[in-house]
Amino acid sequence: MSSSRPPLLALDDALQRLLAAARTLADPESVSTFDADGRVLAQDLVSELHVPPQDNSSMDGYAVASADLSRTGTVLTVTQRIAAGTSGQPLHSGQAARIFTGAPIPPGADAVVMQEDCQTVGEPTDGAPALVRINAVPAPGQWIRRAGEDVTRSSVVLARGARLSPPSLGLAAGIGFDRLSVVRRPRVALFSTGDELVMPGAVAPADMPPGAIYNSNRYFLRAMLLRLGCEVSDLGIVPDKRQATLDALRSAASQHDLILTSGGVSVGEEDHIRPAVMALGALDLWQIAMKPGKPFAYGHVGPCHFIGLPGNPVSSFVTFAVLVRPFLLRLQGASELAATASLARADFDWPRPDGRREFLRVRRNGGGGLDLFANQSSGVLTSAVWGDGLVDNPSGTAIGRGDQVRYLAFADLLS
Repeated sequence: MSSSRPPLLALDDALQRLLAAARTLADPESVSTFDADGRVLAQDLVSELHVPPQDNSSMDGYAVASADLSRTGTVLTVTQRIAAGTSGQPLHSGQAARIFTGAPIPPGADAVVMQEDCQTVGEPTDGAPALVRINAVPAPGQWIRRAGEDVTRSSVVLARGARLSPPSLGLAAGIGFDRLSVVRRPRVALFSTGDELVMPGAVAPADMPPGAIYNSNRYFLRAMLLRLGCEVSDLGIVPDKRQATLDALRSAASQHDLILTSGGVSVGEEDHIRPAVMALGALDLWQIAMKPGKPFAYGHVGPCHFIGLPGNPVSSFVTFAVLVRPFLLRLQGASELAATASLARADFDWPRPDGRREFLRVRRNGGGGLDLFANQSSGVLTSAVWGDGLVDNPSGTAIGRGDQVRYLAFADLLS
């Protein structure tokens, strides 16, 4: 007898549908460049100047005309001293300028000889200019940073959709931007469901009632949301009651862009999230062909997006990293959504693969290969602490020691 339950949705199809539903949030905001780390640019950043603005020295030394120096030991007259922030006078044949890092190259000079290759000759007396012996023959352009070699005027320095990093903040400041237009932060309501859940600190370990567990998901999900630049409303634990679930969803939908839950999206009699979302809005996708993480759900409550994560901690962690992270980046208008996988050598055997796409917790070893955590259960959060990444293993694919596998680093998935 055939089942009426629809087949599991392929992960790539689920991700494509998720991203198609995510529209960049409206109402960009202006923030100080000091405070823009991790934010996503809402418009191109165009430079109004060259960086550097003029040719300048990349060394302390002497600015010279290379045509004057066909041999080592040539003595030149030092006619001026040019520090960063000042400008010099033109050089004539037989002259040199004492110059410091960042100082503009004077007209007539086409090279800099670093001071280690120069030697002053005698001491200037009665106003006579100093002399310097050049002990290295420079090539034209030596130790000169050209105007515009970093940034050219009118160029797009950072494109809309770029996620800002510390170096890009410095680049923005370097072309004069003290404020940046960025996409506003997603407003996310976070809550867990489950009468078995207890908050750490509420009950001592020795006093935990039978069947109770501490709510670990709430902690790592909130941290992951904050790392992605979200404004998080932590709504705590919602009881496993239909009306309580409806009330929580309805209230959260009125003030947030996304409701994110963990637990309650499976098919048990106490799993109220799925029917409650369908009563208030729609469930657009449910159950993904991935392990761990099958009971993932996406829909909406009014205009508010809804994502329901599985209750098992590793399932919740993995589905967030693989599906929720790119969804939230798309809401912020980011141009780069997916973490980049690299090929690595498996130093383990995985002879009995699942029919679903698997995400195995692994850690790089000293030999450059990957070790597998022994217990791949979706309830063993230790595996995600021990590991430094995931192997993205296609469905039905056995892994033998020495095989090349797709490796996703937590460093990329958690930022």
